[in-house]
Amino acid sequence: MAEQRRSPQHHRSSKALLDRRRFIGFLIAAPTLAVVVDWSQSQSAEAAIPTLPQPEDLFDLGDLQNLAAAPTSGLISVRINTDGTAFFAVPRAEVGQGMTTAIAMMVSEELDLPIDKVQVGLADARPELLMNQLTGGSNSMRSMYTPVRTAAAIARQRLIDTAAAQWGVSADQLSASAGTVTGPGGRSASYGSLATAAASSTTIAVAATLKPASQFGVLGTPRGRIDAHDIVTGRKQFAMDMRVPGALPTMVARPPTINGKVVSINNESAVLAMPGITDVAAISTGVAIRAQTFGQCIDAIQVIDVTWGPGTVDGESDSTVLTALRAAQLPMLVPPLLTETFDAEFVFAFASNTPLEPDCAVADVRSDSAEIWASLKVPIVAQSEIAAKLGLPVGAVTVHVAQGGGSFGRHLFHDVAMEAAEASQKMGKAVKLSWSRTDTFRQGRAHPMCTSRVRMNYLLGNVISYEQRHTSVQTDFGHGLGEMITATAASLPVAGNLSFAETIFELTQSSPYDFGVTTQLLNEVPLQFNTGSMRNIYSPNVVCAQELVVDQVAAKLGQDPLTFRKNFLRDSRVLAVLNKAAQAGDWGRTMAPGTAQGIAVHTEYQAAIAVLVEIDCTSTTVNRPITDGVTGPRVTKALIVVDAGFCINPTGLEAQMIGGMQDGIALALTSSLHIKNGIPLEGSWDDYFYTREWNAPPDLQVIIMPNTSDSPSGAGELAVAPSFAAVACAYARATGKMPTYFPINHNGPLAFTPLPLEPSTPQSPTDGLSHTF
Repeated sequence: MAEQRRSPQHHRSSKALLDRRRFIGFLIAAPTLAVVVDWSQSQSAEAAIPTLPQPEDLFDLGDLQNLAAAPTSGLISVRINTDGTAFFAVPRAEVGQGMTTAIAMMVSEELDLPIDKVQVGLADARPELLMNQLTGGSNSMRSMYTPVRTAAAIARQRLIDTAAAQWGVSADQLSASAGTVTGPGGRSASYGSLATAAASSTTIAVAATLKPASQFGVLGTPRGRIDAHDIVTGRKQFAMDMRVPGALPTMVARPPTINGKVVSINNESAVLAMPGITDVAAISTGVAIRAQTFGQCIDAIQVIDVTWGPGTVDGESDSTVLTALRAAQLPMLVPPLLTETFDAEFVFAFASNTPLEPDCAVADVRSDSAEIWASLKVPIVAQSEIAAKLGLPVGAVTVHVAQGGGSFGRHLFHDVAMEAAEASQKMGKAVKLSWSRTDTFRQGRAHPMCTSRVRMNYLLGNVISYEQRHTSVQTDFGHGLGEMITATAASLPVAGNLSFAETIFELTQSSPYDFGVTTQLLNEVPLQFNTGSMRNIYSPNVVCAQELVVDQVAAKLGQDPLTFRKNFLRDSRVLAVLNKAAQAGDWGRTMAPGTAQGIAVHTEYQAAIAVLVEIDCTSTTVNRPITDGVTGPRVTKALIVVDAGFCINPTGLEAQMIGGMQDGIALALTSSLHIKNGIPLEGSWDDYFYTREWNAPPDLQVIIMPNTSDSPSGAGELAVAPSFAAVACAYARATGKMPTYFPINHNGPLAFTPLPLEPSTPQSPTDGLSHTF
């Protein structure tokens, strides 16, 4: 079957495009040199592809985002300052993924400017950008790589042309390097000295040629984060560090069920009389309390007496949700006639996507205006909805995008910014509103509980059909992706009246195998939990189910899991990473009883990845004592092999892969939300058992394959799904039993004592030192 393997269309079309390397941009009227670029040049090729049975192969979620962003792409600029620095206000969010470092590398490369002279900021909400200010879908590098480079290249050429005009020589006699233009006779001029003269009084079209990869000195080389020093010295400003005059600490007393509403505050006067309390106000999601310190807010939450209305999922639990999911499962279509059949159902519990930094926002709302500061991935939507809530014109609401301490999909939503704005308006004062950990776990967004049914029909060593029916509690996509789907509907390779969720599923899911008739379908149950698209959206659950079944069918056919995959993979890049993982990870080596290897592959975001892990499920390891934690099986070795097209920054890519591995381990073994009476029992990181040091693999290696394209694939979320799947497959081989409920410890005894539902935020502990190791 190897001769049938194909390379993704993306790499054929983008390579043909970039081989020309000549792009059009514009000099815009500005005091110093400023360049914008026609982004639409790099957005159209991937969309003009005939429809095939699996849409994601031909037009994926990233293509949709690029297509939707194209009409406003010319509104983003690179600016050269008189001090010789360059500035780019990126219309994306930096939440720890290293996106600003990659952008700085692009500008540095094409501008021939030292990277420490490139400044990258986060753009405020700009409604004129329409759909070109959304961070998600591992798309930032895919969408910005060529446009940012083009703008920088045009700026460099304009600086050379300006110097040539001043010196009366031809531009081809000059060169630029390290922020300086040099010419005949040893003449030189810094970029800063040329910035004003290079500026244009009108907007004019210009062209520039991008560097070939053979001339790169910055792109493709390992680089530390441009903000690393500020991070480790405490100088980096996150959303929680914002200092706005008059904005006092504010927290919210919340209902004991999800989305309950305030009926009455029964002791408001007593709360206002407490030390430091300045204001109490009922808002849509609870009771906002403003004070001199956050500790005083927490004190007030302990005593406030509120009558609450019902929530949206009162009485729901893991078991009732699972019953609803099973009742909504779509039927399989291919009957098991004259073939062998393997059927399986997998259940995935709710999971939290809370970042390490608590949700927080600052708001200063006046009678005729509002100003908001928060970490936001879709600030345009936030601005529009906050303006509507406040009854103000959109132009009267300024939204500043702050650096975020993680996101994992959480900051696609602006819940905390909306609360801050509402509280500020009702109190008539500026607020600095923070959620507690308990707020985030119980009332924040969660990855929805779901099931995935898989049926494979096989005969005479060949797979005849592969069907997967994914059924999920509805995922809230009310954060900009829905608008993108509506705007690009005519270009999407999907048919029928699909919902937003179904469309996103079709644009993100495809099997990498030649398994005959293949269908992967989504159905949703309309339960009103607070859900969101956690890192990698559907793929972790879909791929885990797929790879487990692949292992099982391979065993039934008497084949090694590696050999079986190699026989059926249809993508040469996936085969290459799989072969490399097997070789570097010593696949098939003899393992002790109770231990095993697991392997999995995945392709998404036009990238390819293979993961090989080794797991220890022996009783000694599973039952090792850990104070205030859970142990269970331990992944002892992990190897990730990734083909990201063109790797912009190997250091950053390696970090993303390591983070994805920790997510995958957590989802497979330990991390979930237990729902009881309509609310999660988990109320802190102490209760939510994400991968800790004692569960992380002591041996973890990332291998980055040689570049297979001139442009980058998406990679930020890429490693989660195959890591989850590889761990699950290893666990099945080590224990001799395929797991079907994830994480594997979800249905065991609770390993923590749940915090009470009221008060919604518990009192701060005073015995922290007694819990140290």
